[in-house]
Amino acid sequence: MRLFIFIYSIGGGGAERVAANLANYWATKGWEITIVTLSSQNQDFYELHPAIKRIALELTKESTGVLAGLWQSIRRVVAIRRVLRQNQPDIALGMMTTTNIILALAGFGLSCTKTIGSEHAYPPQSPLGYIWETLRCRTYGLLNAVAALTSEGKGWIKTNTTAQKVSVIPNAVTWPLSEQEPKIRPSEMYQSERKLLLAVGRLSLIKGFDWLIEAFSILVDKHPDWDLVILGEGPLRTTLEKQLQETGIEHRVFLPGLAGNIGEWYESADLYVMSSRSEGFPMTLVEAMSYGLAAVSFDCDTGPRDIIRHELDGLLVSPGNVTELTANLDRLMSDALTRQRFADRAVEVKERFSMERITEMWEKLFEEILLEQK
Repeated sequence: MRLFIFIYSIGGGGAERVAANLANYWATKGWEITIVTLSSQNQDFYELHPAIKRIALELTKESTGVLAGLWQSIRRVVAIRRVLRQNQPDIALGMMTTTNIILALAGFGLSCTKTIGSEHAYPPQSPLGYIWETLRCRTYGLLNAVAALTSEGKGWIKTNTTAQKVSVIPNAVTWPLSEQEPKIRPSEMYQSERKLLLAVGRLSLIKGFDWLIEAFSILVDKHPDWDLVILGEGPLRTTLEKQLQETGIEHRVFLPGLAGNIGEWYESADLYVMSSRSEGFPMTLVEAMSYGLAAVSFDCDTGPRDIIRHELDGLLVSPGNVTELTANLDRLMSDALTRQRFADRAVEVKERFSMERITEMWEKLFEEILLEQK
């Protein structure tokens, strides 16, 4: 199998990690894997199997106007079409909306390659603006298939785009996680005898860390032996740091940045929390549970309800309800026996979302579209 994976970058995000994990898995099976990005290769964060071919188009320059943006988009479509014609992969897989659209246009009329798009967020919660939303609606019908992470995502795509074939394929978990730089040791941030509430994600509004800090600020006095660590980097760092100072809990909440040894943090933590306003299929939640962490998460659209089995391996909280989040964190921070009972079942995500099970779903989709009439 000759497979192209097309994504904006291999930076330190969730969809990027999924792309790297899939590529590495199939490379070990002897497939010819090529990863194509719009970004330069020096922005890569995740390590790739040495057999993977890497093509960096370096077409990420921001546009200053409508015409400049149109020209940049045309250049990207032309560049991807040229790569497809030169390499003639059996399957070209787009990762995330804008690359799906570019791939749909670039692959139109090329009989040598089947094209698949994949959504990694729930579209209604991540609007792209009129132009890109219109393009998504019109171009998804040019793809041979589109993959959604959840049934809700599939329903939205079927209703709001021209896509003809839509499959539900969740993300796979890899365990244990590999390490790469930068490495931030838990022992450098907090004392081992203290308990750790952990959150992981980009420091952006959608991740709801402002809500999490608000909830934790209510709990600090009741739980003096607990600290909160939020791993990740992003545009809201200054805003969150200001919030910590205003609430006076900067000595109990830490923002160490992006860590390449996230598995070590999962092993060190006592409880995992996800406070997102919306998600697609949150990899950090699956990863945390695979390391035996009980979890508390907002029941946002979409993903957490497909991962956490409420009152069995974690707790789901009404979306955006900070009072309820605070109460459920308080419950598990106070009850080590329940935390352990949930943790004992949480590890079952390793089987529920195993790489073997999820790649089998992808491979079935590949086989189906390759058998379709050209």
